[in-house]
Amino acid sequence: MLVDTRPLEQREADGEVPGALVIGRNVLEWRLDPASEWRLPLPGGHDLHVIVMCDEGYSSSLAAATLHMLGMRRATDLVGGFRAWAAAGLPVVPRLRRAARVAASDDRG
Repeated sequence: MLVDTRPLEQREADGEVPGALVIGRNVLEWRLDPASEWRLPLPGGHDLHVIVMCDEGYSSSLAAATLHMLGMRRATDLVGGFRAWAAAGLPVVPRLRRAARVAASDDRG
């Protein structure tokens, strides 16, 4: 499972990876830790293979190390982050900016 921890502003500016689960960096541990009462209902528990992605690969390394400390031994990160992913020509989809989403919803009537 690829987890995108980039803030909304970066995802709006640069796009998103199709199929990636978006979890803010400040809530990552308690949303993925199988022992957390506030975890997401994901299969796999401590065996879940998680690849954490940030913008350039720095904060994701720290996040993956923290997940390891929580017992998630298959947690890792994407070297180079989103920028390396996009530079390699891997799939990226544009994300509508908030103003565009609001305008589109206003047009529906």
